[in-house]
Amino acid sequence: MIIYYNPRCSKCRDALRLIEANNCEIEIREYLKKPPTKKELKELLKKLKLKPFDLVRTSEPLYVQEFTDKKLTNEQWITALVKNPILIERPIVINGETA
Repeated sequence: MIIYYNPRCSKCRDALRLIEANNCEIEIREYLKKPPTKKELKELLKKLKLKPFDLVRTSEPLYVQEFTDKKLTNEQWITALVKNPILIERPIVINGETA
């Protein structure tokens, strides 16, 4: 399993505790330190069965300041998420081909 993780996020910490309590092997990916590439994000979206905007944290101050009311294409949202990983909703847990 892989968890896209932000140590400052209480939901991430809760998810990690749950995974560890079930003795699952987990790779922790601090996505703010190592953002996903465009290719990785596209693969992640496919596993989640989501469109890029579905993964955007619309309550994030950066979103409010820079992206509110902007109409971006899926490709533009992917670029924005790669450049601004703080906008990625978390936690995300990948288990094989599902997330």
